[in-house]
Amino acid sequence: MIPRKRDDSGFERGTDGPLVIVVGVDGSEPSWRAAAYASGLARRQRARLAIVYVQPFMPMVAGLGVDSRSITSEIADDLIREIRAAAERVRDIFTVKWEFVTRRGDPYAELAKAADELGADAVVVGASQQAGHRLVGSVAVRLVRSGRWPVTVVP
Repeated sequence: MIPRKRDDSGFERGTDGPLVIVVGVDGSEPSWRAAAYASGLARRQRARLAIVYVQPFMPMVAGLGVDSRSITSEIADDLIREIRAAAERVRDIFTVKWEFVTRRGDPYAELAKAADELGADAVVVGASQQAGHRLVGSVAVRLVRSGRWPVTVVP
């Protein structure tokens, strides 16, 4: 991860849009839509796109004696293959400077850390498809409530 350069005041010169856009991807349909939206935004703004996949800790799977790290690493490998294939398909149409970042832990906490470390100007995530998140709060809601970056939630 390459941190973004700013002057000491935090003021950016010569830009009126985001320099770094972080998008959370987990392989769900809303997260792919969020990635598509974020890549279009990055292309138009000439921003760098950081695609972040957080490998969740799965205590239930670990309790059964299954190595959850290998499962989530396989998911990360599949995601990067799909992202590279998509980037290759549109290579002649437009280019986006992008990087793939994998983290392990709580999706909200790790996306927030990645956004802070990368100096994100914007965060894009897909809307949660889980009904329980209406009561407890989804990653998207928690990111919005933190108030640290503009957050776009893509349905």
